[in-house]
Amino acid sequence: MVRKRLVATAAVLAGALVLSACGGGGGSSTGGSGGGGGGQTLKIGFMGDLTGENSGIVIPPKNGATLAIDEYNATNPANKIELVPYDSQGSADQAVPLITQGINDGIVGLIGPAFSGESKAVGPVLEQGEIPSVSPSATNPGLANNGWKYWHRIVANDVDQGPGIVDFLIRATTAKKAYVISDDQEYSVGLADSSFKAFQDKGVAVERDQFAQAASDYSSTVAKVSAAAPDVIVYGGYYAQAGRLLKQLRDAGIKAPFASGDGSLDPGIIQGAGAPAAEGAILGCPCNIPFGAQTGALKDFTDKYKAKFNVDPAIYSTEGYDAATLFINAIKGGATDKAAINTAISSAKLTGVSKEISFKPNGEPNSNSIFIYQVKNGALTLLGPSGEAKLG
Repeated sequence: MVRKRLVATAAVLAGALVLSACGGGGGSSTGGSGGGGGGQTLKIGFMGDLTGENSGIVIPPKNGATLAIDEYNATNPANKIELVPYDSQGSADQAVPLITQGINDGIVGLIGPAFSGESKAVGPVLEQGEIPSVSPSATNPGLANNGWKYWHRIVANDVDQGPGIVDFLIRATTAKKAYVISDDQEYSVGLADSSFKAFQDKGVAVERDQFAQAASDYSSTVAKVSAAAPDVIVYGGYYAQAGRLLKQLRDAGIKAPFASGDGSLDPGIIQGAGAPAAEGAILGCPCNIPFGAQTGALKDFTDKYKAKFNVDPAIYSTEGYDAATLFINAIKGGATDKAAINTAISSAKLTGVSKEISFKPNGEPNSNSIFIYQVKNGALTLLGPSGEAKLG
């Protein structure tokens, strides 16, 4: 997922700070040369929007990571782990100085960044600092094309997500006309791009519009959608904007099925649109939320998560847990410095709670599953994998 582009001044600041930070090995949190160094407390950072308007997407994976690390530390291992939060509020401009702070803090790895815009901004800093990272939620396709050696994600990208949502919509609604909407955030535009192309590739007539992320009145876009009279509407973006957009569409009498991606998969879309307007909204995600899990690892995870945080798992909870587990397994295997941890993660094969996890050489996951959810009776409900799901 994505937020604002990095401004030039932040990039200059990052470069200057990283040059000073890269020379050191991270203080007491970096071990020897791959093994040994017992008795340390190794710092793993977590970066994302923890207090901003889209924090509902990021707190669940942080909770998942916290659960995994607390479980590990409870075993009294030789090398413990401290999870250090860095609240970027989803802003690339804030993320750059924060990751520089993280390097100075001595982190040996990073879970995140959560959104793609901040991932794009801090990627070069992480690469220069040789800090291995695993994002539980960043989906912009271009992140894999930078030649980064320390970057990984455990979710499918928007090249898979957009077509997965579109294929489901066509199969479930037999749509002949579609309308794709985005705001001007990088994640939003990227998901809209892939959805628009997928409709075209399937021979569906499709139109498109875009509004500013900071806008709150979408009447111009709503009027265009009304005139187009589409069979389905796809919005690429976050729930804070999606809820407002969906409410204004329904207030204008537009009844076409509304779909969005992982950025909107949060109860905030229901709160923003109002329960009547949100009912029936379709949401795709490369995430496996254990709604109603009755058996197996998902049930065990749900029970532990709810006992610790007094809430049910939500978007990217399982992925946050699995991202932390990759670091835990590397450290348990004797890797205590950044390079050794990165090597261990890059070659890992993990039967995670969310999915089977392993990585391509460019840091992309080998799994590209997309799941479909729907707002039913005022709550988010899992319908199943995109190729099998059916509308309720």
